[in-house]
Amino acid sequence: MNDTSRNMMMYDAQKKSVGVAFALWFFLGTLGAHRFYTGRTVTAIAQIVLMLMGAATLWLGVGAFILIGVGIWVLVDAFMLPGVIRRYNVALASRFG
Repeated sequence: MNDTSRNMMMYDAQKKSVGVAFALWFFLGTLGAHRFYTGRTVTAIAQIVLMLMGAATLWLGVGAFILIGVGIWVLVDAFMLPGVIRRYNVALASRFG
């Protein structure tokens, strides 16, 4: 097996899918699953923390504002996902040459 074939196999094994990212966003978006999938771990953890803080303080009324903010953030992510996946895959392809 030559280097080109090996690099193509490595790329195919590690590339991200827009379909998987959208499925994670749809079912687990408020928990940042789509952000973990795209390698954005810090902001995924931030989404989880904000979601938990919002749920914990919902009875105070403050939590509603936090949850609305997280909801808007997740909604914006839906529009950004294709570009994020494209940039990730382009960077991955350039790494493998």
